[in-house]
Amino acid sequence: MTLLLLLLIIPFFAGLGLFLVRSAGLRRLVLLVTAAFHLVLSLYLSIPDSNPARGAWIGVDSLSAIFLVLTSVLFLAIGFYSIGYMREHSAPDHGLHEPRRIDPEALFMGCLLVMLSAMSLAIVARQFALQWVAIEATTLASTPLVYYHKSRKSLEAAWKYLIICSVGIVLALIGIFFLRMTLPVKFHSDLTIDALLQNASTLNTKWLKTAFIFMLVGYGTKMGIAPFHTWLPDAHSEAPAPVSALLSGALLNCALIGILRMQQVSAAAGIGDFGAELLVIFGVFSIVIGAIFILRQPDFKRMLAYSSVENMGIIALGVGIGGGGVFGSLFHAVNHSLTKVMLFFAAGSILSRFATKDSSRVQGVIRTMPWTGGLWIAGFLAITGAPPFGTFLSEFAILRAALDKGHYFTAALFMFLLFIIFVGMSAIMLGMVFGARTVERRSESLLSVVPPLTLGVALLVLGLYMPDVLQAKLGSAAMLLEGVAR
Repeated sequence: MTLLLLLLIIPFFAGLGLFLVRSAGLRRLVLLVTAAFHLVLSLYLSIPDSNPARGAWIGVDSLSAIFLVLTSVLFLAIGFYSIGYMREHSAPDHGLHEPRRIDPEALFMGCLLVMLSAMSLAIVARQFALQWVAIEATTLASTPLVYYHKSRKSLEAAWKYLIICSVGIVLALIGIFFLRMTLPVKFHSDLTIDALLQNASTLNTKWLKTAFIFMLVGYGTKMGIAPFHTWLPDAHSEAPAPVSALLSGALLNCALIGILRMQQVSAAAGIGDFGAELLVIFGVFSIVIGAIFILRQPDFKRMLAYSSVENMGIIALGVGIGGGGVFGSLFHAVNHSLTKVMLFFAAGSILSRFATKDSSRVQGVIRTMPWTGGLWIAGFLAITGAPPFGTFLSEFAILRAALDKGHYFTAALFMFLLFIIFVGMSAIMLGMVFGARTVERRSESLLSVVPPLTLGVALLVLGLYMPDVLQAKLGSAAMLLEGVAR
């Protein structure tokens, strides 16, 4: 428990301390050291098989272990990329004339670390109200990051993000109130997962279904599930590249795990089919919306944002299908996070060099930026589920589960939508890579190439070989969500 508290506390206070640090070198050192410490501690707490103490408000089980290590790996990569990004980008005024009491880079890196602490708490929280507080804290910590460039569009995106996600979090809070009503009177003050699972057979299923609906809509807003996703394209498009990567690769998973915990309780209470049906409906709808808006999308960062909507739908669909689909969904969450962070890194480098997000004005990336162009192609293949990347295996697992469960129409629709998305993204992304060079070629910095390249290699490895420890964690987590084990 002490080490877990350190995992949460140190990034938080390091982030607050960075608000006051004037030395850019010291800020960057603190960011990387804290990120590395978080990764080492996450691995130490997550890899061994352990069960959280019964009734504990925080703890690491197989489900939280997957997302905790994933978040930590992504954050370390984002930390390295952010250092290079900060060297090339400052926070312009754009005529808004705001007083700067804190250095923009200090605010940026400080908010990153505070957000890491909040995301970690959301993942390891085993008490629903505490998890709600942590998810709300991620919104407050990330809003200044969306607004970093201080343009009028980024201001609009930040307000939209804050307001819509706050409405969603209020709905989730109402869901928690209803969840409290499901418990016997003597347990009303105990909203831990253990208390709910222990009393699963006596829970009031009507209140539980109501709570599930409110929490699905509330956390689904933060997760980017359609039709509650409307903040996501603006925030991902206007935020700096490392922030877009963090939002898509790590933050969406924090809301996802809140929904998964509710499905875990519902399955234990015998109403897993109720939640599963809702997840299938919203999952398919999200894939449809993602496919529609990806087609002929002129802004390549918004295209990646709608891809996040689509992939969150794929994850929800797999969990709703059940069986092997749950395993596939959890594996897909890992693959999607790695892929999307890599792609937003590449998108940030392309935007920096071409000074436009209009894909029609970007050509010859492979000639101008060979490393970034190659990573952009690899990311395109990975995000569309092409072999040999891990996303192919995770999507295939979901498709196979749908067929095994007799969901033939859903499986056919799933395949059709994936084909549409492949065609739509290929027209945009491959068109950007090839063609005549339109800007001068310059050398690419290591900090803009090594982080996405490392993630790309990890994706390729997961497509060819799944480590035993990861397979065991995914299998155990899938059993939790199916109500088979605790």
